[in-house]
Amino acid sequence: MARVNPIQFLQQVRQETAKVTWPGRNEVLISTVMVLVLVIFASLFFLAADQVISWLVGLMLSIR
Repeated sequence: MARVNPIQFLQQVRQETAKVTWPGRNEVLISTVMVLVLVIFASLFFLAADQVISWLVGLMLSIR
């Protein structure tokens, strides 16, 4: 594998970074809100599933 001069490497990194399209403030805000909403929905779903499973196990263990 060819060795790259550290200065050349940093220049290449700078060139590649210049090609990146950075998201705007509005896009970041919308994405953040979407992630938070999905986390809340997932949390509520798993809370409900855990409660149902807990109830079912309790029901099964109480029957003799």
